[in-house]
Amino acid sequence: MPTLLLDRNAVSDLLDMAEVIRAVEEAFIAWAEGKASMPPKSYLVVGKGDFRAMPAALPGAAGVKWVNVHTQNPARGLPTVIGILILSDPETAYPLAVMDATEITAYRTAAASAIASKFLARRDSRTLGIIGAGKQARYQILAQAEVFDIRQINVFDRSQTAVETLIDSLPDFTVRACSAEQAAASDIVCTLTTSRTPVVMRAWVAPGTHINAVGADAAGKQELEPAILKDAMVVVDDLRQASAAGEINVPVTAGLYSADDVYASLGEIITGRKPGRTDDSVITVFDSTGVAIEDVAVARIIYEKARATGGYPTMDLV
Repeated sequence: MPTLLLDRNAVSDLLDMAEVIRAVEEAFIAWAEGKASMPPKSYLVVGKGDFRAMPAALPGAAGVKWVNVHTQNPARGLPTVIGILILSDPETAYPLAVMDATEITAYRTAAASAIASKFLARRDSRTLGIIGAGKQARYQILAQAEVFDIRQINVFDRSQTAVETLIDSLPDFTVRACSAEQAAASDIVCTLTTSRTPVVMRAWVAPGTHINAVGADAAGKQELEPAILKDAMVVVDDLRQASAAGEINVPVTAGLYSADDVYASLGEIITGRKPGRTDDSVITVFDSTGVAIEDVAVARIIYEKARATGGYPTMDLV
């Protein structure tokens, strides 16, 4: 059986946000039920950024993603995040596919936020705040719109050009530029920056707000004032990663927050082991670090669709 080779265009053509959300939610269920395996991601820090090796296994598929974060790349005409993924048959170890993972990363990150919002945001949420108008912002909006009837999107970024580009890319949505404080006043807020100092203050966050804290994905990164975490019900994708490299990592290191204060993992919420939102006045935070089960789950559906469609290049490794 030859190995499929799927470039960025092929992967993009095979991705569908609704399918990705379902696949990522099923992956979290499998992990919570002990049917998946995933060691912590491994970081390799280099001069201009870092690499992450992210392996995981789900029923029927195993894989590893090699991905980076190089914040100076846009000035060179390159994406900040570039990824490649190897998907293997867990029974034989034969590589089923080698595929671009840049779009997979963008889709699955947004999907995890949408799943968190489904369980943690108020059901009557209608406004979405976006802080950080980079590439991930568009995917977050598309994913949240799969789960909620979003009627107003409030966007802040230090770059007016980034905001205008985002608005132009979403002609079917009502999007307005605003301050960070105004964006944080939305029903659902997604923080998507690379900041190492808080960009959302506690005084800005109203009772009942849900926040998807996505940007902090390495040690030292931080987007929320620690007082928000102290007053919120905090849910993580992976407590190990969140403590070391997620939104809670800086407050934990500084002694301003404890990992013991985390309410639950997303898998515990999805499977009903712990209830999600039960009070419309509570602030909820999802600390999203990005986990490899998400990538493997999405790669598996891409592979299955590609095999069914046919016509993609291959290589023989045995």
